[in-house]
Parts: sequence; structure tokens; C-alpha cells
Amino acid sequence: MTALMYHDVVAAGAEDTSGFPGRDAALYKVTPQQFAAHLDAIRAATPSPPEAPDLPDPPDLPDPLDLPDPVITFDDGGISAMTAADLLEARGFSGHFFVTVNFVGTRGFVGKDDIRELARRGHVVGSHSCSHPLRMGRCAWPQLVDEWTRSRAALEDILGADVRVASVPGGDFAPPVAEAAAQAGFATLFTSEPTCASRSAFGLALHGRFTIQTWTSTAAVAGLAAGAWLPRARQALLWNAKKMSKRLGGDRYLQLRKIVLGYGNEVRWGDRN
Repeated sequence: MTALMYHDVVAAGAEDTSGFPGRDAALYKVTPQQFAAHLDAIRAATPSPPEAPDLPDPPDLPDPLDLPDPVITFDDGGISAMTAADLLEARGFSGHFFVTVNFVGTRGFVGKDDIRELARRGHVVGSHSCSHPLRMGRCAWPQLVDEWTRSRAALEDILGADVRVASVPGGDFAPPVAEAAAQAGFATLFTSEPTCASRSAFGLALHGRFTIQTWTSTAAVAGLAAGAWLPRARQALLWNAKKMSKRLGGDRYLQLRKIVLGYGNEVRWGDRN
């Protein structure tokens, strides 16, 4: 199964109007024109459009065959989810929208009515944690359990329905992240590892995703969706290099990134608890 990871769909120059602000976050945002071209390329490259699946009830593990291929996902919960939904639906697609619940209803993020509307229109809504920790893989166990448990409860309260799917924020994964998600009652967890291989852990299904960034070409998106070797290999190489940098650099990695990207005083990922 192939899963693609998007964030926000916003006009060029308006990146801070949806989702998290700043140059770091902007690297993961595409324009509506880009996204429309991506969807057209995905449709041309795949036999059928990715429609929202009916996730099975526990204790069954989600079967990768029950998911569309590719799965189109959106992290953070930016207000541009509504724009993305319009573009998806115009082409017969649906998506998975993962919401950072501490930011629901704040500037640049979806509100409760938006979340209900996405679900009503046939999209899957899931958790992206409460606060979007920068290094979730390094969070203490009590925080991991709290991030997943409270976020799931908040979304279920909004939707009046069971929420069983989530995605890991920040691309920082460790086994306790999955264990805590399973304890919180999730059945499916999407990571940022660029792989098509799905596996089970702690009673839930883990699925990797290929990241779409502002410079990702339409041809690359089509290749990822169609299973082309080269774009997938490139992402795997870069992801492993970044993973090693994080592991070796620790907090210095974050400090260096802050210097290079020149953060201002805007709210950053994980700032709200």
C-alpha cells in the first residue's frame, strides 16, 4: 500500500494562513494548482481513485487491502483542509485528515464544524496528537499516553463517532509511540517512514508514507503513486540520512535547524500543551 503525506494546500505567499507558520512548515505546503495537478497525475497513474475506507472494528487489525492505494493524507489540521477536500471531491477522491487537537478553532486551523463537515463528506478524520511534539519519539511515557488519549477523546466528542486512526507528528517515531497509541485505542497509525511495507505492532497496524513537499514535482508524485522505484528510493535515502542526523545531533539538530531556517517568534510545533 502507498500512502502520500501532505500538509496544507495554500496559495503561494500565503503559507502562514493555514497550519503552522514559519519557513520550516512552509516547506511542506503546496498550492491549489500544484495539488490539482498531483491529483490528476495520481488518477492517470493508478487504476482507481483513493476513496475513504471503512476501517474494521477491533480486535481485527486493518488489512492493507482494505485501504485505498494510494492513501492521500494531510497532517496538522490546517484550515486549508477544506480547500483540499474540495479538490479531492471534484476528482472523485477522498482523504485522511489528521488533526492536532490543541489547535482546533485557532487561527489557521480547522474548527469543530469543519471537522464534522469533513467527516460528513466522506473523509477520514484522525488524530495528529494534542500538541504536535517536535520529538515525539523522545517524549516520556505519560506524555505519549496523554497525547494520544486526550486527542482521541476530543475528536470523538466532536464527531460523536469512534476515532481509530492517527498519524505521528514530526516524523519522529519510536516503539513507545505506537504502544501508547494502541493503549489509547487506535487501530491504525501512519508514520513518516517512506515505505509501502505495512506491519503490526502492539495490536495496531503501522503504515509508512511518502512525503510531498513544495518542490515535489508532479512526475514524482505520479511515480510514487504508481510504485516507481526511483522516487521511492530517493525518499528512503533522504529519510535515513535525516534520521541519522537527528540521532547523532540530538537537540543540536533542532538548534541548527532553527538557525538555518531563521525562526521568528511565531507559535511553533509543540508550543501549546
